[in-house]
Amino acid sequence: MTQPFELPDFYMPYPARINPRLEEAREHSRTWAREMGMLEGSGIWEQSDLDAHDYALLCAYTHPDCTGPQLSLVTDWYVWVFFFDDHFLEIFKRTQDREGGKAYLDRLPAFMPMDLADRFPEPTNPVEAGLADLWRRTVPSMSLDWRARFAESTENLLNESLWELANINAERISNPVEYIEMRRKVGGAPWSAGLIEYAAGAEVPARIADSRPMRVLRDTFSDGVHLRNDLFSYQREIEEEGELSNGVLVLETFLKCSTQEAADAVNDLLTSRLHQFENTALTELGPLFVEKGVDPVAAAGTLAYVKGLQDWQSGGHEWHMRSSRYMNGADAGGGAAAGETAGPLFSLTPVGRGTAASDYLKSLTSGLPARTRRHSHVPYQRVGPSILPAFEMPFEARLSPHLEASREHSVEWARRMGILEAQPGIPGSDIWDEDRIRRVDVPLCAAGIHPDATPEGLDLTSDWLAWGTYGDDFFPVVYGNTRNLAAAKVCNERLSLFMPIETLDTPPPLSALERGLADLWIRTAGPMDEDSRRAFRTSVEDMTASWVWELTNQIQNRVPDPVDYIEMRRATFGSNMTMSLCRIGHSDAVPPEIYRSGPMKSLENAAQDYACLMNDLFSYQKEIEFEGEVHNGVLVVQSFFNCDYPTGVAIVHDLMKGRMRQFQHVAANELPVLYDDFGLDTEARAVLDGYVRELENWLSGILVWHAGCHRYKEEDLLRDRAGITRWLPPTLRGPGTSATRIHLPAPASPTPSSSRGPEQEMVVSIASRAQ
Repeated sequence: MTQPFELPDFYMPYPARINPRLEEAREHSRTWAREMGMLEGSGIWEQSDLDAHDYALLCAYTHPDCTGPQLSLVTDWYVWVFFFDDHFLEIFKRTQDREGGKAYLDRLPAFMPMDLADRFPEPTNPVEAGLADLWRRTVPSMSLDWRARFAESTENLLNESLWELANINAERISNPVEYIEMRRKVGGAPWSAGLIEYAAGAEVPARIADSRPMRVLRDTFSDGVHLRNDLFSYQREIEEEGELSNGVLVLETFLKCSTQEAADAVNDLLTSRLHQFENTALTELGPLFVEKGVDPVAAAGTLAYVKGLQDWQSGGHEWHMRSSRYMNGADAGGGAAAGETAGPLFSLTPVGRGTAASDYLKSLTSGLPARTRRHSHVPYQRVGPSILPAFEMPFEARLSPHLEASREHSVEWARRMGILEAQPGIPGSDIWDEDRIRRVDVPLCAAGIHPDATPEGLDLTSDWLAWGTYGDDFFPVVYGNTRNLAAAKVCNERLSLFMPIETLDTPPPLSALERGLADLWIRTAGPMDEDSRRAFRTSVEDMTASWVWELTNQIQNRVPDPVDYIEMRRATFGSNMTMSLCRIGHSDAVPPEIYRSGPMKSLENAAQDYACLMNDLFSYQKEIEFEGEVHNGVLVVQSFFNCDYPTGVAIVHDLMKGRMRQFQHVAANELPVLYDDFGLDTEARAVLDGYVRELENWLSGILVWHAGCHRYKEEDLLRDRAGITRWLPPTLRGPGTSATRIHLPAPASPTPSSSRGPEQEMVVSIASRAQ
């Protein structure tokens, strides 16, 4: 069969190694699979299938240093997970039997008890029998924390197969962001990361397991594994199995390009994720160990785990080049033998004695152009007024009748908190005054996202938005201009002191940022129970920690990786925090696990991404030309695709439309199924339907604010620049101090309103109609 595209040159900085216990694992896995009923008679595999796929070779490459018994056990896990994938495909995907598939999946968690003394149900098929046996053999050597994390990743891997089945039933191809998120769960790489902890004999300490650096390492590892697999499995999945969940197909559809161009784009994204992995490992792990007090032994174990993730990447690639399961140019009857080369990747590479290093050099240099672009952005470039497309907003905008009163309240509140004046002992902190807060006009946003709020509720939302916007301006001006990352971290850490859980007592505030947060916390958290307080505090902490993340990239002059940017952008925009305000009062009627479910997170993430990318379009000139920023979705797209500004705008706008369609799809099709799956009563369903309407208000209200405020238009940016000297730290004088002087580009003439294009006039008219 003709291959649909040529495999690209892969970036692979870690050479593959192979475990010498390979044959031992091969023999063991054959015996074990037969004992579990996975071979002859199963209707899924024969021994020839197992031999051709050669999962022992996969595990020998991905775990080159573990012992023989460890390698055999890990191989059994992979035999089981691939058998599950083929079993679920044959029994439920081909027949499109979602109800039967759900009942099948609902039984499997019972075969992963935290305590083995709780025993197992009686297995009814090879998947259940295999899981019970593997769990019994694995967990005695692992902690309860690991067991919980591994069971969760296993359940995600199994349960998200229903998402794939739903997309096949709907003949629906996901958008790129949705695909990356769901692929992590259904693709199984987070599950593989858990087995790496077992094989390396090095558990990640519980106190850092959920930290940003460890989460990013796990996610970039997962994305690398999955995107590589998509390239190799495209022909099998799309042409033979009728799958729709493949990254090449997703980008082919989204970008409206050829299969080869989509494959090249997938490889570029794979390279970018590996670059992100390296950046995180090199720049974030050391500070994390210090900040969390990780002792040397635990730190060494964590680094062994990171090395295991690297080994998996290189070993997994080598296995894909050899397994008959995938498109790789190898003989269709079976993979190439260990030690051989196969596939088009090697066709132009020198062969013979002394030439082995040429492959390695080629893999290292394949990602060089993208890495260079990411670190070579020139700040303060003249870009002109932001290009605004014709935004699609299917939800009608409404404004609270209490808007004018809330506008006056927010100014008075900010003055009382000290936000409108310089902070004692903090140079450059005189960033807001009354004119500026009135032009930012966050009550307009609050009135749109909460049109039915009480006067007090609208004031509270306005104050939260004012505080968050002030903090978002404060960090880059006060700490970014001076590159004082240590002070920024101290400032951020102190903010948690003003969000206590068990009491409402706080220490004396030292700044307007702390004073405002203390006031808001008392007014917001007072009526909450402890669990609700803890969840809301996390949403605020995620937002403030993301300001430090932005400073780190700014200091490195690093345009973020696209996936990392999208996921962190939700935090920098304060999306979870403002959405949490919408959920206050839901806890009694709605089970908390509903908000942790896949469909609900998908709904919220789609809405957040639409709003965040909308902000990036409005703020492009402000951030790129006036602030020298590297955090803007359009710039990220320009860097990744090496394209111009208008093309970047078009791609971002297409992604926004895809996220809006996903929001509507989830609300119309996935939430009703979720309600039925959880057996929700009429009251809970009504509350959640109301929450969907609140998110619709959230989306339309944010568009109204962007169109109506005076924060992003060129004439407002020039007005702000006129007073920018109060934002900058004092300039040093004398020999060797020239580098401390900040040079701004010459101001450009403001664009008169009559020169606005039809799209700009459209969004202005939205705001005027809403008001």
